[in-house]
Amino acid sequence: MTTVPAGPRTNERTVRGAPDRRGVSMPRVLSAEWTKLTSVRSNAWLALGTVVAAAGTAHALGLFVRPGDGRSGSWVVTSGFVLAQLGFLVLGALVGAGEYTTGTARTTFATVPRRLPVLAAQVLVTAAAAFAVALVALGASVLATAPARSGDAPALDLSVPGASRALLGFAVACVAVALLGTGLGALLRRPADALVVGVLLTSVGDHVLAANPGLVTDTVRAFLPSSGARLVQDDAALAALDATTLGPRLGAWGGGGVAAAWVVVVLVAAAYRLRRHDVR
Repeated sequence: MTTVPAGPRTNERTVRGAPDRRGVSMPRVLSAEWTKLTSVRSNAWLALGTVVAAAGTAHALGLFVRPGDGRSGSWVVTSGFVLAQLGFLVLGALVGAGEYTTGTARTTFATVPRRLPVLAAQVLVTAAAAFAVALVALGASVLATAPARSGDAPALDLSVPGASRALLGFAVACVAVALLGTGLGALLRRPADALVVGVLLTSVGDHVLAANPGLVTDTVRAFLPSSGARLVQDDAALAALDATTLGPRLGAWGGGGVAAAWVVVVLVAAAYRLRRHDVR
């Protein structure tokens, strides 16, 4: 008689109807970051406030523009960028540093151990949200400045050299400021710190240096992230700026390149800290 040895027992059981467990993937991380952004009600109010700030500033400044001022209709529309960029900076800083202040960063990075996909998803989500808000703000500014442009302010003429680029540059510059805020938030891990540094780089530093013109100060000013504001200027406005500077004449896309370089450097620094240091 032959005895067949019994095989090893197992406690595994198949549960019918149980969902399959999927690993971490970039689409899922991206979806999670988008949910985090859109589920916070204050972010919607921030977006609305940014649109109102852009349109309101453009409307107010447009009331004082006259045909002989050398301003174009595109400048009237995009002039709200001066104040609206603060909203985009806040948005980026909250995305980059929000989880560190609430203490949920440990949970997030325990779920996504490689960490960098989280930062990449935050960059993509911020860029998409900022671009959408910038387009709405641009449309609102066009509507808000219509009364001024029908009066003494110049009409919005896209045939003016650089006018179309200035309108596109408004959206691009807003995205750049938002991504700078995201990088600073991820690097400094405190929204307030990121906001202070961001304001210094995009606004205060530029105004302080502009009040003390010279070869050194104008050169430093040209290589600050605030040079990204050149994107919202038409050709005539850029020519006027270049005529008064003692530093390098970067043009519109040169200024945009400087802003992009700052974004890349800050994000790389944030990625390095994320990979090499503990999350607290």
